[in-house]
Amino acid sequence: MSKAVNRARRTLNETPADLLVGSIGKIFEEAYGITEAELYQVDYRLSELLPLTEGDSIRDAGHPAWRAFDHQVPLLVDGTAWVPVSMRGERRGVLRLAPVADDPAVLSELADVATALAHELAAVSPGTDVYRVARRSQRLTLAAEMQWDLLPGRSRIRPSFSLAGQLEPAYAVRGDSFDWADDGQRLWLSTINGTGEGVAASLLTSLATHALRNARRAGLGLGDQAALADQAIYDEYRGKRHLSVLLMELDLRSGTMSVVDAGSPRLILLRGGEVTEQPLEAQFPLGMFEATDYHEQTLTLERGDRLFVVSDGVVEATGKNVRYGETALDRFLRRTGPMEPLDAVRSLIGDLRAFVAGDLVDDAVVVCLDWTGPQA
Repeated sequence: MSKAVNRARRTLNETPADLLVGSIGKIFEEAYGITEAELYQVDYRLSELLPLTEGDSIRDAGHPAWRAFDHQVPLLVDGTAWVPVSMRGERRGVLRLAPVADDPAVLSELADVATALAHELAAVSPGTDVYRVARRSQRLTLAAEMQWDLLPGRSRIRPSFSLAGQLEPAYAVRGDSFDWADDGQRLWLSTINGTGEGVAASLLTSLATHALRNARRAGLGLGDQAALADQAIYDEYRGKRHLSVLLMELDLRSGTMSVVDAGSPRLILLRGGEVTEQPLEAQFPLGMFEATDYHEQTLTLERGDRLFVVSDGVVEATGKNVRYGETALDRFLRRTGPMEPLDAVRSLIGDLRAFVAGDLVDDAVVVCLDWTGPQA
């Protein structure tokens, strides 16, 4: 590793949170003669790349910035480099650097620094608003602010799986949400089809998410996780409020998946180009009754399987008095086979926006999981 990369990494660790890009910009200038350095972050809707300090947003899908973001490779065009800023599968945006020499070794070193920047952005973001503010093209509603802060991220990659999720309408989402965690041997995934309006919906989803995390971190099984969250919601609302959730636990060594369907979103399997909705044992939504018991059922995944979890807001999306519906959804999901999970999720949301000719009215959540098989 070059001295410039090592120096950039040390500088990122020592620089104040709001000055990260400027600090590595100085190192780029000294080491590579680069005089322009700007961070473009992807916005909440996954539709724009927004500059941290100045300049216009980038929307054109054919722009080199989007090609670098989509394919996760640095691109050099007319002396300007567009370098992905990503870590562990979480795509934050791209760096614009100029002028850059046409040298693969230099591009590789710039990519290493961009990855270090992504890690540092993840570390400092809880303590500063600089980067959150810069990646929104409009104001978030209070409910949406609560929902986005609740998420574990938007995408995740490990040797045995790839995972991505998205909320819509991004700037005004209320109750739909998702959560995930893994420990190297198991992956836990919950997808919530929220109910209600505004902050009340976000509060209900937040209670459910934290109750499920509390049960999961206590080492409880999937059925007991659902039961604990169910009781927490019932104790608070006494049956007047409830919500649907799909809980999944995937054994990363075998591909065996345990599922609890608590009035849940749809679970759809894409295998060998065929789309099938998985039959699940429907159980009561969380919080509907006191002391409900929940039972797990088991599915077995094969290498190359792709799972989608979609809430009612996807199928029920309406444009010109016509529902998007299951047929359109199945047809579109078949076309996502070659895409990475985040690209598949973004494409489906984009298709929904095009169908309704604007932002969705009702909440929609889409989660995509690829199972690539057990790894050493």
